Amino acid sequence: MHPSEAIRGRRSQLLAGRRIIVGVSASIAAIEVPRIVRELIRHGADVRVVMSPEATRLVTPESLRFASGHPPITELTGDVEHVTWIGSGDAKADLLLIAPATANTISKIAHGIDDTPVTSFASVALGGHVPILLAPAMHANMASNPAVRANLEQLRAWGVELVEPRREENEEKVASPEEVAAAVLHRLGRGPWAGRRVIVIGGASHEPIDDVRSVTNESSGETAIALATQGYYRGALVSLWMGAATAPLPSFLPELRWSSVADLRRLVAAQSKNLEAADAVWIPAALADYTVRARPEKIDSRTTPRLTLALGPAPKILPEVRRRVPPPGIVVGFKLVSRQTPDELREHTRKLLEETGLDAVVGNDRAVMGSAQAEVLLLRRDGRSHWIRGPKSEVAGRLLDELGRDLAFRPLAGAAKGRGSRTPRRRR
Repeated sequence: MHPSEAIRGRRSQLLAGRRIIVGVSASIAAIEVPRIVRELIRHGADVRVVMSPEATRLVTPESLRFASGHPPITELTGDVEHVTWIGSGDAKADLLLIAPATANTISKIAHGIDDTPVTSFASVALGGHVPILLAPAMHANMASNPAVRANLEQLRAWGVELVEPRREENEEKVASPEEVAAAVLHRLGRGPWAGRRVIVIGGASHEPIDDVRSVTNESSGETAIALATQGYYRGALVSLWMGAATAPLPSFLPELRWSSVADLRRLVAAQSKNLEAADAVWIPAALADYTVRARPEKIDSRTTPRLTLALGPAPKILPEVRRRVPPPGIVVGFKLVSRQTPDELREHTRKLLEETGLDAVVGNDRAVMGSAQAEVLLLRRDGRSHWIRGPKSEVAGRLLDELGRDLAFRPLAGAAKGRGSRTPRRRR
């Protein structure tokens, strides 16, 4: 067994049965390609590599043969590899990813120039309507060249999509393997979530005591990030609304930030049209049940050695979101309990479902906070329930898959209201 098989599907099976062609052009960023190839394989993809002659001077064909498990194509022969692998027939690839994509290669593709195996593959892919993703890498001044910018706009007009580069040290550096894989997953996303508008509200609320102190709930934000990421992988148009969080946020997800429950209420009101157009809203946020009237400036601990706080009830967000997300959009809440039996957790989850009129509630115990593992109860309005256990990212994916079965029979909420869709761009 080739070593690449040992990692196949380790992260997910979302690309199982999908064939990805990775085109490598001559940028020093080509040294990142083995990692990109391996990341795609970890999601189950069959990856084949094609290289320009100049790219072989920067990364060896043998290293990419090791990474992919297949010998890379470094020249076109009588086997007409560009037609065999991307033109037609059973071997036809699902997507052409060019990473790194240099200014030279981008411009050649935009002008129909086929003088390397990579550009020939791109020419056939454009003519055969095979999806193309470009992961650019170049000096910032080259990226600002009006000719390069015009060529990129032309390619976008033809349906080619970009994996936005990282802008550092006056360079446009190729996106990380995780970002590239996320873009491939999103572009090839299929199933009930593909094209759906999804909002995930996560993180913890901070209820200010004064300018520097606050009352808060414990939350890393991991569950919200896992749900948003897995939804994006499945082709959904995801927006992440985040309060306080310690877990890193993926750069490929557009985000809105909020702080207190009152702040989130204002965001809900301001985003009422997006909520109305949403197909699904997931709310794993750790929202305060109590709030306090904030004092102006910073309380001086020397003049105020003892401080008594009067806590009052915080407004409830779940019913408000429910009112703003009409059917066929669904709203999923989360219920956290502490030191409860499974039967007690089920009862608390059922009560929240009845009180809020949500479509489903996910119940879990505080014991899993800070752990990489999760054990949750998914309870639907019609009484169906499922226990789901495993790593948090896997649990998030299974929650989406469970509710996706119901969503498959519903029209797209945004489409029903006449709103189009757009792939969100990477945060700058």
